[in-house]
Amino acid sequence: MVVVMKPNVAQEDIEKLAAELEQLNLKVSITEGHGCSILGLIGDTTAVDMGKITINEHVERVMRVSEPYKKANRKFHPDDTVITVGNAKIGGGNFGVIAGPCSVESEEQMIEVALRVKAAGASMLRGGAFKPRTSPYAFQGMGEVGLDLLLLAKEASGLPIVTELMSAKYIDLFEEKVDVVQIGARNMQNFDLLKEVGKMSKPILLKRGLSNTYEEWIMSAEYIMSEGNDNVILCERGIRTFETYTRNTLDVSAIPCMKRMSHLPIIVDPSHSGGTSWLVESLSMAGIAAGCDGLIVEVHNDPAHAKCDGQQCLTPHQFESLMDKTGKLVDLMGKHIVK
Repeated sequence: MVVVMKPNVAQEDIEKLAAELEQLNLKVSITEGHGCSILGLIGDTTAVDMGKITINEHVERVMRVSEPYKKANRKFHPDDTVITVGNAKIGGGNFGVIAGPCSVESEEQMIEVALRVKAAGASMLRGGAFKPRTSPYAFQGMGEVGLDLLLLAKEASGLPIVTELMSAKYIDLFEEKVDVVQIGARNMQNFDLLKEVGKMSKPILLKRGLSNTYEEWIMSAEYIMSEGNDNVILCERGIRTFETYTRNTLDVSAIPCMKRMSHLPIIVDPSHSGGTSWLVESLSMAGIAAGCDGLIVEVHNDPAHAKCDGQQCLTPHQFESLMDKTGKLVDLMGKHIVK
């Protein structure tokens, strides 16, 4: 249930109504909108008398929300959420580009890539220290050493770090060293992990599962937000379909649909979607045209010898070319890249 307050209502009157509603065993979330406040009622609202709330002199209207997700729902939060990470911003007209290799391999690799992607216009640095791989015999990442190499690259470039968390046992380590915590597609419905990262202070980048619906995806974000962390970035990274020509299928329609359903920013991963470097530019342009708030692109200084997913990595030179075209289309869409 959503309670929309009249414009310019005093904060004490809003808090008074919220306290009264909380006496009905409801949790009340207060959101400040343009000129008015919105109270989101979370809990069993079936017995709540909408008429009694409506007659309050400070209430504009009351609406029931049929969707099972509340905090991530645009009805609760009409304005776009803007996620700020250092100097970078994603959402609300701000376009952010995250770039870097699939996996951290060496200090030289990370620093070179970090400096090159920053010069091209990236606002954050990605790199996998812990790698979820289909085969247990494949390269699993450098672990804690990889995090330290990411920190060296951050020091050299000034770019915030984005990397994937696979286990709750590393949360304290990530809280200390990482700027944005990525939850990969395979862990999108690892609900125990989602609840734990919901207690973190860092923004969470939540990738869509390989075969999950929009509602399931938003409900995973709701798990995080229900624990107090509202800083969630959604990432469409392609889904599994019957097509085998590409690694996955980029669901472009997810972008406008999720923007209609939720206020959270959404970015696109063109690298995992197509699975080959020559598709990255086309999928990036498609995502931008559909209204996404950013990209996360794999860039490697030597893709032919990458330990993970080299076939879908751009070289720094190719990334520079992509950023030239990206900037023009982002401008056309009425957004701006924050570096």
